[in-house]
Amino acid sequence: MMKSIITCDLEGVIETINPDGEKLFGYKKEELVGKKRVSLFSAGEIVIQNVGMWLSKANKHGEYSTKTYFINKNGNKFNAQIKITPTFANGKNNPQTGYCGITVPIEEEVNIPIKFSTIFIKWAFAITRGGFTSASLFPIFSVAAFLAGSGDDLFNITSLILCSLGIGFLHVSSNLFNDYYDVKDGTDGANTEYFNAGLNSTVLEGAQLSGGSRSIELGLITLDGTLSLARKMMLAAILVTAILLFNSYSVTGSFSNAQNALILGLVGGLLGYFYTARPLRLVSRRGLGEVAIFLAFGPILTLGSLYAVSSTTVEIFSEDFYNAIYLGIPFGFLTTNILYINQFPDTVSDAKTGKNHLIVTFGKKAARWGYLVILLAAFASSFLLSLFLEINIENFNSLFFNIGNGLLFLYGFIAFINLNKNYESRELIHSNLKTIYLQIFYGMFILFALYFIPYIQSIL
Repeated sequence: MMKSIITCDLEGVIETINPDGEKLFGYKKEELVGKKRVSLFSAGEIVIQNVGMWLSKANKHGEYSTKTYFINKNGNKFNAQIKITPTFANGKNNPQTGYCGITVPIEEEVNIPIKFSTIFIKWAFAITRGGFTSASLFPIFSVAAFLAGSGDDLFNITSLILCSLGIGFLHVSSNLFNDYYDVKDGTDGANTEYFNAGLNSTVLEGAQLSGGSRSIELGLITLDGTLSLARKMMLAAILVTAILLFNSYSVTGSFSNAQNALILGLVGGLLGYFYTARPLRLVSRRGLGEVAIFLAFGPILTLGSLYAVSSTTVEIFSEDFYNAIYLGIPFGFLTTNILYINQFPDTVSDAKTGKNHLIVTFGKKAARWGYLVILLAAFASSFLLSLFLEINIENFNSLFFNIGNGLLFLYGFIAFINLNKNYESRELIHSNLKTIYLQIFYGMFILFALYFIPYIQSIL
């Protein structure tokens, strides 16, 4: 009886495969070991819906057995019984290192129903990486919170909703275009070291942290399908923006805000598109990619949002104009650090395909300090926000703001300490996760500092 035995690390990277495994799946071990993940053998929907649950049960009970079907190198499906057990470093009392899967082919036909929730996750998160739109939504909400904290009726709720939808579609479109061009340029195909959150995060379980969405590799969507979906999301962004601009005119009685919001939206959209798209391919130009992300997810986004949602005409170079820019600076730095640290595991493949970002340019060892510089810049600019927040927001609590900034900086500094130590190790993934969480925590903190805490104080 043929019995495949495969071991992998905690992210699914294949470490060993026996001869029966090579025969059953159709790959030579040289094609797999250290290069591919066990998800290669399963349909994408099964990976999303079942694999995380299987691993969790194996961890809880010591092993987990089930029936499923796999796909071999030739694209042929075969039914199988699989037993998964966690593996440990020299004994069960030591830390877990990965999993062992024993697969036996069976004659029984296996069908795994795919739930609606899985289909939703596939399109809303796996293919589009929609969960990461928090990086673009929190800056918008911070502008609304600032306006709400500054006075009554300073922003239009309909405009806020439309602005959030339009930016969300634009962000997703950029994600898809980036995936398309990275696969087309061979960058994602050459990447064998990318990070997947796996079971390291309850919130981001199974999410791709680097190396693109891997949706094409998993068979969730084709390359042409990715391009088509990117164009559809772009069209959706354009349609929502048109409605937003009309609403802005209706609210303010002027085209001024609409015109400036449109210009800034176009600039941000072009920066997102040409981040990987030729001929500019900003990510390959030794720092221009990082600058583009800082601007697109920072000052350009918050200033554009101010024009889009404001109930009154915003004059260029006015106090509100500069306030919106100041609000965007910390967000820009924090989002840039997400991109920055996610480039560490991708460095080898990125260098091979001319994706010359700052990690490739300086090398991993020297580039560690870039993370700290960006982190310091983010919180230095955030601390300085209190200078104008105290002036503009009634009942602004500077003590809450400064303590919150200090605690969030310490959280980010912990991520840097791990990066400093594990910049060439898979343990770096914990810093990648913390960097994503930091941007989310900061966004929530800003909403409390600018609106909720002052509002609570006003009614006490």
